[in-house]
Amino acid sequence: MNQEAPQARTPTGALATDDASVNAQQGEWLTTAGGVRLRDTDHSLKAGERGPTLLQDHHLREKITHFDHERIPERVVHARGAGAHGRFIGYGTAEPVCSAGFLGADRETPVFVRFSTVLGSRGSADTVRDTRGFATKFYTDDGTFDLVGNNIPVFFIQDGIKFPDVIHAGKPQPAREIPQAQSAHDTFWDFVSLHTEAQHHTLWNMSDRGIPRSYRMMEGFGVHTFRLSNAAGETSLVKFHWKPRLGVHALVWEEAQLACGFDPDFHRRDLADAIEAAAYPEWELGIQVFPDEPDQMFAGIDLLDPTKIVPEELAPVQPIGRMILEHNPSNYFAETEQVAFHVGHLVPGIDVTDDPLMQARLFSYVDTQITRLGGPNYTQIPINSPHAPVNDMLRDGFHQHAVHRGVAPYRPNSLDGGCPFTAGDAEGAFRDTAVQIAAGPKTRAQAASFDDHFSQPRLFWRSMTPVEREHIVAAYSFELGKVNDQAVKERQLQCLANIDPTLCARVADALGLPAPDATAPEATTEAADPAPSAALSMIGATWPVEGRLVGVVACAESPADEIARIRGALVEAGITPLLIGPTGAPLPGGLPPQRTFATARSIEYDAVLLASGTAERDDKELRLLLSECLRHAKPIAGVGDADQALVAGGMAPRTAGVVLAEDAEQALTRLIELLATHRVWERVAG
Repeated sequence: MNQEAPQARTPTGALATDDASVNAQQGEWLTTAGGVRLRDTDHSLKAGERGPTLLQDHHLREKITHFDHERIPERVVHARGAGAHGRFIGYGTAEPVCSAGFLGADRETPVFVRFSTVLGSRGSADTVRDTRGFATKFYTDDGTFDLVGNNIPVFFIQDGIKFPDVIHAGKPQPAREIPQAQSAHDTFWDFVSLHTEAQHHTLWNMSDRGIPRSYRMMEGFGVHTFRLSNAAGETSLVKFHWKPRLGVHALVWEEAQLACGFDPDFHRRDLADAIEAAAYPEWELGIQVFPDEPDQMFAGIDLLDPTKIVPEELAPVQPIGRMILEHNPSNYFAETEQVAFHVGHLVPGIDVTDDPLMQARLFSYVDTQITRLGGPNYTQIPINSPHAPVNDMLRDGFHQHAVHRGVAPYRPNSLDGGCPFTAGDAEGAFRDTAVQIAAGPKTRAQAASFDDHFSQPRLFWRSMTPVEREHIVAAYSFELGKVNDQAVKERQLQCLANIDPTLCARVADALGLPAPDATAPEATTEAADPAPSAALSMIGATWPVEGRLVGVVACAESPADEIARIRGALVEAGITPLLIGPTGAPLPGGLPPQRTFATARSIEYDAVLLASGTAERDDKELRLLLSECLRHAKPIAGVGDADQALVAGGMAPRTAGVVLAEDAEQALTRLIELLATHRVWERVAG
């Protein structure tokens, strides 16, 4: 039987090759979807110039029909996202615990990463207070591995059966479809105050982690405990961590609110601009390793409880590789919107555990893609296609692009010579870990070790610095201040009392309500005073400054050579300078400003430097920029006579983090030192 397949062509009519450009539009002429060249796409076919449109206009029908079906259902959660391509380089250090090939020493694997917010629609703003998704697709030689995580290491719920409930509670209220992308409303707080297992995640969300400065400065976590196996078949339990090279950094609340209005695309623009500027975002992947004991506990912590962490002081994060994002998508819909992740996309050496939230995700991810991407063949969409040979015997269905051969799509068979064959260990087959399952009755229940809902939130609160605690108090006060139902406020205050009495008292005072006493048993045990974990705080370390943005304020009186020296020194340090001028007119030296006093706001910059010659400026827009930088604890520098402009902007000569220098080199040296700590927190502390 002749089973020669059709000639391999791309969706755009080109012969299929390894050249990625063949997937783009082809030729110089406008055509129909069938490749027929068109002479006119501005006028429909009519019966005379003023007559009715004719049904026979095949081009009109094709064009309008395709337009009518351009949109696909957005994700129920994580609808608002941004993505980038890159590569992962293994260190080889995972070999003692994991046989996965992509973790081998110096092994490079292509990746695609999608960052996202959870609650908002595709049209919502980037900088709302929310959990962020951090999903990575590894195109390994052994098949696709998806590490589908968040920027918070714990989740709201312990069992996946509650996932519809927590999302329904967090989404806009049904009657009005408001508020959009907000947790500051009654139904969210009603849920988390009743389901006290949610308090740990909620506390992280009320911290600065809920409003990241940038995707480039955001940690990622696998959330669940995974089971790894090495070449000898020995198993370990692990948690995955992504550590950003630039450190963990956040917006302050006013910045987040300003960005929602001035630049709702703040995070996706920052990511794309950094990659275009070759300030490539980078993370190190690490694992916490635990013995694979029958009880799946470590230091009294249930490793199957997704609302718990293991402090890094008890189990250090061991680096196993690094990831660099180097390419922006060429088409948002084709790549970022159509990418489909699945917790069950595993490779040999990595397996799941019995975490009840993880178990539900293993079903949910496949199910949602079938609806959202129009059928079971979503893995054939280019962004989802494996980089390993596929011989799955999965036939037909919507959007089947493969052309299968053979007459026997079943096993065993003799008509196709027995093909495809099953693989063994020598051929790198995936092996389901043979875990011993304890006997027990079928039950809708959970282990008693899941019942402690407050000791870990207390650990997080006790690990915060004073300024971080101030932000948490302010976040709870704002969010609960938006709640209308008095009983919900009182119930959440009771939860806060079980976490920490000071936190509860301060939020209660802001709400004008009495602070209740603690009632949870774990609030009165030795867990009531945990040792702080330094790894939970975002403040106190220094980080590389590459990829930061510095606004350079100059005017017609600023020396051209000074402007050139400032820009050159910043670029040499890996920092992107953005020139800010009074208007769009060229600055001395002929350089056009990238921003004007009217368009520059503090949210865009990590620091601001005023060149000399700005002393006489008395622009209200410049004063606004400087006052925002002052309030947002950002480093500020002035060269020469620029100190007078700083004073006009409300800065006293000895304000913390304000650098005054006679020459640009001195100002830049100190400014870069301050940038390494993210912000000048002593300016706003206390």
